[in-house]
Amino acid sequence: MDSKIIETQDGSDKKKEVIRVESVYFSYDGPLILEDINLTLHRADFLAIIGPNGSGKTTLLKIMVGLLKPQAGQVFLFGQRIEEFEDWYKVAYIQQNATHFESKFPITVEEVITSSLYASRRIKGNHAGWRKERVEQVLDLVDLAGYQKRLMTTLSGGQQQRILIARALATEPEVMLLDEPTTGIDHQTQENFYDLLGELNHDYGLTIAVVTHDYGVVNKHINQVACLNRKLIYHGRHEEFCQSAAFKELLADGQHLVIHQH
Repeated sequence: MDSKIIETQDGSDKKKEVIRVESVYFSYDGPLILEDINLTLHRADFLAIIGPNGSGKTTLLKIMVGLLKPQAGQVFLFGQRIEEFEDWYKVAYIQQNATHFESKFPITVEEVITSSLYASRRIKGNHAGWRKERVEQVLDLVDLAGYQKRLMTTLSGGQQQRILIARALATEPEVMLLDEPTTGIDHQTQENFYDLLGELNHDYGLTIAVVTHDYGVVNKHINQVACLNRKLIYHGRHEEFCQSAAFKELLADGQHLVIHQH
């Protein structure tokens, strides 16, 4: 990977706050889905948000990117209240089932990636040459060089996910949030995908938060865990989580967790 594509974060900046969730409560006109959630994501963190089905993981992620508004509590992005935040190019969000492309609507890889540049207003001088170069850069970063003219519907699920990562990287974000990004993908492709995220986090300091059921695959890359079940059961370092009561409770509930030694 070319180190010039993403600016490497200064190590001294790692404690800088990226996202802070403060005393958040949320419900969909019924019982509480989230109750008193307090969570902080710092620069260069790789956070896995885990928990049983219906525990509020996706809801929390949507609140963190402003797609849902909590009934109580606050969310801060880069030190600003989310209601006042304007630099959305810094935040990349890949939603669940994002790889479902309609076969009757052919769209190329290049079109998918450049659409993010238009949406974020990150076009530099509206210059076609710069757009072409940026597409080439991010495709090289996700090891899919030369795929510009390929139709998205002709790609495998793993390749489509990498294209969505490239699309997100095109705007040079500082934090990336992903919701169940490897659903429906085979185990080896899952490992390759999380290896890519691990490289982006480790080599370039990209801050990442991922909602996942694939804890056994992702845990060799993460440094933070948030275990959620309406309330935040655990939030802290990955190594400490593996020794925690919350971890033992997941095992008792039949969750399949594979521990990788760091």
